[in-house]
Parts: sequence; C-alpha cells; structure tokens
Amino acid sequence: MSPPFSWWTEETHRGTPVVVKMENPNNWSMRELHTLSDDEVLNFSKTKNHRNKNAKQLTWVLLLKAHKAAGCLTSIAAALLTFSSAIRQRISSGRTDTKNSHTTLKLYIFLKVFAFLAALLLGFEIIACVCTLIRPFGVKGVFDLAYSSWVSIRVDYLAPPLQFLSNACVVLFIVQSVDRLVLSLGCFWIKFRNIKPVLSDGGNDLESGNGGDYFPMVLVQIPMCNEKEVYQQSIAAVCNLDWPKSNLLIQVLDDSDDPTTQLLIKEEVHKWQEEGANILYRHRVIREGYKAGNLKSAMNCSYVKEYEFVAIFDADFQPTPEFLKKTVPHFKGNEELGLVQARWSFVNKDENLLTRLQNINLAFHFEVEQQVNGTFLNFFGFNGTAGVWRIKALEESGGWLERTTVEDMDIAVRAHLHGWKFIFLNDVECQCELPESYEAYRKQQHRWHSGPMHLFRLCLPDIIRSKISIWKKFNMIFLFFLLRKLILPFYSFTLFCIILPMTMFVPEATLPAWVVCYIPATMSFLNILPAPKSFPFIVPYLLFENTMSVTKFNAMISGLFQLGSAYEWVVTKKSGRSSESDLISLVEKEPVLQRGNSMPDLDEVRAEKKKTSKRKKHNRIYTKELALAFLLLTASARSLLSAQGIHFYFLLFQGVSFLLVGLDLIGEQIA
Repeated sequence: MSPPFSWWTEETHRGTPVVVKMENPNNWSMRELHTLSDDEVLNFSKTKNHRNKNAKQLTWVLLLKAHKAAGCLTSIAAALLTFSSAIRQRISSGRTDTKNSHTTLKLYIFLKVFAFLAALLLGFEIIACVCTLIRPFGVKGVFDLAYSSWVSIRVDYLAPPLQFLSNACVVLFIVQSVDRLVLSLGCFWIKFRNIKPVLSDGGNDLESGNGGDYFPMVLVQIPMCNEKEVYQQSIAAVCNLDWPKSNLLIQVLDDSDDPTTQLLIKEEVHKWQEEGANILYRHRVIREGYKAGNLKSAMNCSYVKEYEFVAIFDADFQPTPEFLKKTVPHFKGNEELGLVQARWSFVNKDENLLTRLQNINLAFHFEVEQQVNGTFLNFFGFNGTAGVWRIKALEESGGWLERTTVEDMDIAVRAHLHGWKFIFLNDVECQCELPESYEAYRKQQHRWHSGPMHLFRLCLPDIIRSKISIWKKFNMIFLFFLLRKLILPFYSFTLFCIILPMTMFVPEATLPAWVVCYIPATMSFLNILPAPKSFPFIVPYLLFENTMSVTKFNAMISGLFQLGSAYEWVVTKKSGRSSESDLISLVEKEPVLQRGNSMPDLDEVRAEKKKTSKRKKHNRIYTKELALAFLLLTASARSLLSAQGIHFYFLLFQGVSFLLVGLDLIGEQIA
C-alpha cells in the first residue's frame, strides 16, 4: 500500500526541470531541458539541495514574469490615458463639421441614432449572455420572454429586408469588381503588346521631345484663385516651355479676390514680361462660374482666333519644357482628335500617409482607367489640367459652361457626343501637388463626386438623343456615370458601413466572408499594382477607401438630387512644393526684380505673407466619421460575442480607421 500523499511526491518528480540564469535580473532566460528518464528522475530527487535551488529559481522566474506583466499593464494603462487625454484635447480645441449643408446634418443625425441603437443592442446581448451563465432568480423568465420576442422580430421583420439589401449590394459589388478586373486586364494587354499612341504621319521622335518643324499657334492658360503658395512655380514652369515665342501666348487668369495675392501675381507676370516671355495677366471684375467662367471669359478675347490649340495648367502644375513638343504633334494629320491628355505625377506623394494613399488611387486612375479608355474607346474624362485642346473642338462642343463644378468632365462628354476623339499619353507626365491635409482632400473629393452626378442629370437627355452608337451610349451612361460615379460610392458606404454592422445585431441576415475580405483584398491588390512601391500600405489603403465612402456617398447624393452643396466650389489648399529640377531651373534663371512705384505696397504684401505663414494650425473633428467609428466598434464587440473571426477583425480595424480620420489624425493639420 502506498504511503499517504505519495501521489504528490511522484507528481513533483515528474515535472520538466528548468535552468535559469540569474547573472542579470533584468535579462534572465529560461531554457527547457529534455525529458528525464526514470533513473535520472530518481538521481535528481536524491539531490535535495539541487532541487531546492531549482525551486527557488523557478520562483524567481514566476516573480519576474509577474513583474513584467505588471509593468506591461501599467504601460498600456498609461498609453491609454495619454491617448484619451489627446482625444479630449482635440475635441475641446478642434472645430467640428456640424455647420455643413442640410444633407450632411441629416446624415450625421441618422448615423448618430444608428450608433446609439447599436450600443443599446450590444448591452442587451451582453445582459443575455450574463443571464444565460448565472441565471438570476426572478429575472430569467421575464428576460427570456423579452429576448425571445426580440429574436422573433429579427427573424420575421428585420432579417428578410436586410438580407435582400445585402444581396443587392453584393451584386453591385461583383459587377463593379468585374469592371475593375476588365480594366486591369486591358492595361496588362497594353503593356504586353506595348501599345502606344502613334503620330498620323509616323513622324518625329516624341520621346526626346523633338517636335520637328510642326509649331502651330498655342495658347497656354493658367487659371488660379487665391493660390499665393503656387503661382510662382506654375508661371515659371510655363514660361520655360520649349516653344517658339512667336507661336506661344500665356494667359494668367487670376480670379483672386485677395488684393495681396493680386499684387503678387501681377509682379510675377511683370518680371517674366521683362525677361521676354509672351505673357498676359487677366483679372475678372465679376467672378461668376468659378473655373468654367474664368476659362470662358478668356476664350472670348479677340486674339484667341489666331491660335489653333490651347493648353491648360492649374496653378500647382509644373510642365516640363518639352511638354508641348510631346503632345501637340499628335494633332498633326489627325483632324478628328480634340484632346491630348497627359498623366499627372506628384512632387509630394511621399509626404505623409494621406498623400501615399492618394497616389495609389490616382496611379490606378491614370495608368489603368484613362489609358485603357483612351486606347480602346478614344474617350475618357478630361482631368481639367495638363491637357491640350483643339480650340475648334471646344467651340463646336459649346465651349465652357458654368452649369456644374466639373466643367472638365462636362466639356469632355459634349465633345465626345460631337464625334471628337481623345488620346491619353501615359508616358508624358506633368508634376503637381497632392492635398496634404484631410480637410483639403475631403473638400476636393466632395466636388469630384457631387459634380459628376449633377452633370449626369444635365447630360442624360443629350446622350440619349445623340447620334453615337448604342455601345458608346451604354458605355457613357452605365460604365462612365452609373457604375463608376454612383454605384461605387453607394455600395461602399451601404455595404461596409451600414449592412455589415447591422448583420452583427441581426445574425439571421448574413454577409459572406469572401465579400468582407477576399474580394476587397483582391481589388486592393489590383489597384496598387500601378504603384508597386506602395505595397506596404495595402491594408491602410483598403481601410481608408472605405472610410472615404461616407464623404463620397454624401457628395453623390447631393449632386444627384441637386441639394445645397451640389454647386459648392472650394479651392484645394496648396503648400507650394516644387520638385528639385524645378528649383534648379529657377535658380539658374532668376529674373531681375523691377523696382518701381509699387514697391512699398509689395514690401507690405511680403510682410503680410510672412505673417500669415506663421498662422497656428488646427485640427477638425469630423462628426460623421466619429459616429461611424462608434457604430463599427460596437458591432465588432457584438461579433466577438458570436465568435465571427473575420468580421470581428474587419469591423475593429475599420472602426479604428474611422476614429483616426474623425479626430483628424491623418495628414497635416490646416492653418
């Protein structure tokens, strides 16, 4: 018969011994040895002192682990306190976006109510779990009745319409993904076959910027409005274009209502006139129609009739000296060609996370969308700048109209309906600047997504009545407008920001994992291919695109139904960055300052400019994004109760991304 408690002794000896090095208490290590045989265990048990020493070392290990865990918890708590303090400080000092249009306010109220209901449902589900575990006396029967009623309501009334809406959005999602895949395959085919636009006469080597003897009359326009940060570099770049001065006229179209900016631009134009540049300064007294009105006013000048082509550059664009020699020769011998569009490149694409994510989007837009549509359809949306128009095509299409904020897309659609063809040159780049603050980017995206829907309402009757082929009508109505301008922001916001969190609280309606994870990951992979250096940012890109869906959805609704912000134009804030090559060229060719009667005013202007450059920057609080962050984080907690792995991680990370954007923690702050 074994002695009492002999099992305890045996269990003690059959443990796995460890060796602990204690030379440095702050840098200890534990090494697991091989499992001992019975004889080794017997000999090991006879060495009492060795056993006691081993036990003491193991105790030290456990104490050190406990100390390390306590220190980790302390540091996490301190980090959370610091983060919460930063959030409170931003909320107290930031400016909210609640003073926006009526549409934005309605959307915010809807999201806030939705988030509040989600919090109530989460609390209800937690109470249900607790009651299931502890079954408190006197409460179980009442709560079981309430919960069963809630489940009955979910099954009979909430799940069917939610599942129908989910299925409809999934279908739209698949259609849009197929369109994106087809565009990517078209781009691959262009690369594989090395398809490029060629000259009609098979002439000159445009890669070297050699335009041969073809130098038609070209008008260059630089529209700007209160953009004192970038006017110098854009004027300098255009004045350095390699084109005969007798065949080139530059119009600086200044719509600034700031007298300081007007004086600075006038002085810059005067300096280049003294250098011999054929450049004029124009300022409108009555500023109507934004950029379209500015361009329309300039085209009404009598001397414009002498010119055959017009090149347009926004205030932050810096064309290379060979730009005209690489673009204008494509018009020679091709009388049906109305537009030659160049690709954009960005001097600040690596400035911060926001500019990196924008670069991914725009690289896909130019290299895939514009290039494929230009190659196979001879039609794409004019980007508003870095393009050369045949003036005859502008005039036959009705000229610049002031009816929408996307005047570039408007003139492109009307020119296509009149039979004009377009060419996109992916190898010709024009440098410009990306918005570095989320506020500037958000306003830009609102205009870019509200304008097309407003234009669609205006152009739909003309498209239907036009004499173009059925295929071209289908492409323009369904692919160009509906699929890429309406359906994309609609399903992005509805599917990932509304339906997905709702399915967490109404689990009878399901959203497959391949919709949440696999297809979005595949589409993000395709989007990032034109910018391979951005592959480390593929996950932030996917999350940020969904985060921007609330802004794009709101803009799309405003433009489609012509609500208050549909005709809102806000000039994108610039920082005035230049490329290294531009800075070198400006240093090599620095014009002589002309001192005259206006110098006292200019000294005052420069002093004011220096003063405004030191203006304190501030952040904004975006209420819609914060409401969605709360909603998605609440839904992620609910999915954790249901053990839905992929849905939990997606909702968690998406909620955190909405929180970061809502607190203006992405990009630069604005002055």
